[in-house]
Amino acid sequence: MKQPVPDSEQVSWFSADPVAALTRRRLIGCLGAGVGSVGLATALADGGDSALRHFAPRARRVIHLFMNGGPYQGDFFDPKPLLQKYAGQRPPEADLRTERRTAGLLPSPFRFRPCGSSGIPISSLLPLTGQQADELCVLRSTWTDNPNHGPALLLMNNGTILPTRPSMGSWLSWGLGSENRNLPSYVVLCPGKPVRFSILWTSAFLPGSHQGTYINHSVPTPEKLIPFLRNEAAGREMQAAQVELISRLNRHQLSRTGPDGQLEGRLQAMETAFRMQFTATDAFDLQQETKATRELYGEGHFASGCLLARRLSERGVRFIQVYYGDGQPWDTHSDHNRQAETLARSIDRPIAALLQDLRQRGLLD
Repeated sequence: MKQPVPDSEQVSWFSADPVAALTRRRLIGCLGAGVGSVGLATALADGGDSALRHFAPRARRVIHLFMNGGPYQGDFFDPKPLLQKYAGQRPPEADLRTERRTAGLLPSPFRFRPCGSSGIPISSLLPLTGQQADELCVLRSTWTDNPNHGPALLLMNNGTILPTRPSMGSWLSWGLGSENRNLPSYVVLCPGKPVRFSILWTSAFLPGSHQGTYINHSVPTPEKLIPFLRNEAAGREMQAAQVELISRLNRHQLSRTGPDGQLEGRLQAMETAFRMQFTATDAFDLQQETKATRELYGEGHFASGCLLARRLSERGVRFIQVYYGDGQPWDTHSDHNRQAETLARSIDRPIAALLQDLRQRGLLD
């Protein structure tokens, strides 16, 4: 009979320090070990580990909205009361070293108000999102020791500034698997190319089938979203026969040479691509949504990305990233206040609509 492990002998991936254990940076840093354990448990478990779980797992999929360029959180979700107190001053205990010579401390020009039953302070820049405050959990423990955008993008997506580790979407795809064999388990939506581009959704040393599938959703029709999706030269039966033949040849090769992650990844990608021909156009067709739903999300690339993310999540895609735009549009070095207002208007309605839509469809339960 399996004996329970005493609490004193339980292995922890985190520091015993409760503060260090709860920071997002440590969580991202340990993501590989954590999800790797999930992947191993999924492969080996027969149901005997349920007694070790403190809570029943509820989250099954992730929608990650990424404002590339980095919004200043002091304008959005993290009011800084000491900036008001010391406005215009340079307190001796504050480290104000910057690239350029600057004046004193500058508080945000935007007002905050308590929102939802918890009273979370949210900026006046996001009035509609503030109405959905009870669906939010705001974490203010994020910090970094690297001030540059490129390394920060890697740190946020891959858990390290070195471009050699799998992205978090790849870890989740590998650890939890797919809920829909006809679509990729990890999809990246971006109207253009963010800084660092595909290294942000790489699978690195994990099988290639777990890397993000990049889709430029700025084009208007589902047929053009994924280039060369349909094979016009061969019908479905002929393609199925081709896939079966190539799969048999590849598996014969694997039986002779042993495991080959790259070959296995190509094999899975080919099989997924074949099945996507007959399901992807449906998943990416926003015209199937009612007029009321499309109006709820509003117009623009980010609104379309949020609505597509909901449709993909409904269909079992495990991890969906929605990048705001090409390059790093949130890097507001000049005319910051006006740019912050303009950018905030373009995300407020879509984010609020996504939260409302997910709740109404039972996808937040």
